[in-house]
Amino acid sequence: MTRMTTAELRGYQQICGKDGAMVAIACDQRGGMRTLLASDPEDQARITNDMLGDTKADITRYLASAASCVLLDPLCAVPRVVDDGVLNRDTALLIGLDASGFDVSPEGYRLSRLVPGIDARRVRELGGTGGKIMVYLRADKPEANEHNIAILHQCIADFGKEDLLLVVEFLTYQLEGESPEDYAAKTPWLVEEGTRISLECGAKVLKLPYPGTPEACANITEMAGEVPWAVLSAGVNHTTFLGQVEVAMQNGASGVIAGRSLWKDCISLDRDIQRERLMTIAVPRLREIQAVIGHYRRKAAA
Repeated sequence: MTRMTTAELRGYQQICGKDGAMVAIACDQRGGMRTLLASDPEDQARITNDMLGDTKADITRYLASAASCVLLDPLCAVPRVVDDGVLNRDTALLIGLDASGFDVSPEGYRLSRLVPGIDARRVRELGGTGGKIMVYLRADKPEANEHNIAILHQCIADFGKEDLLLVVEFLTYQLEGESPEDYAAKTPWLVEEGTRISLECGAKVLKLPYPGTPEACANITEMAGEVPWAVLSAGVNHTTFLGQVEVAMQNGASGVIAGRSLWKDCISLDRDIQRERLMTIAVPRLREIQAVIGHYRRKAAA
């Protein structure tokens, strides 16, 4: 199992809270955030990167300041949140390397993409505590993963040379012609095996989809060993995610890197409305998640 270097461990400690658990706010989305801010495609197209930057700045100021870390993109949010003094000095910064969206192979497989010009050296120059890479994986289709595994190897090696923390995330996806029922039945195995692929590539910190069952969570914890993993929210509603966090923490997760479940119904092009919702809706949701995490961290320490 690949262990963190001293420098990487220091970065990991900074993205965790005082109890040692990851509680990071994810708002590195671009396309997905546009669809939440406007339902009409023409209106979405009029939302500029600067406008997205406004939303991300508010999420950082009002929500991420109550967490240990924020995950942002280098197109809309960084270096702005640093240069404008929005980012709290005690809130760590992860910078996303993955471009919005994906390409599709002739066979219908998702091909992940990187933001041009963003590597470990640039993440360090932008003030990042570390980076985050997301790729799509279908562990049952080895031919689907070659391009994306190559990206993982590239990014992990690059961050290793810079001795900088890298969080590795993967997402599974439904294939064309695959029924929702068949895909749902495969999901625990797909997440477990996607974890195995990520670990074999050298991942040292993982951001994972909820694998679907307590048994799958426990299997991932056993497989990961000393490699910590956080569960992502994938846009499910808050109540559902709260239950997923509880199951994940019961079975060895090290925290959360959560985005849309916290803020998807809080963001607005009207920044006064947005700020009010972030303070009155999103922050209380975060506190509930922190309470669940804190409970299991205390039990583990007892």
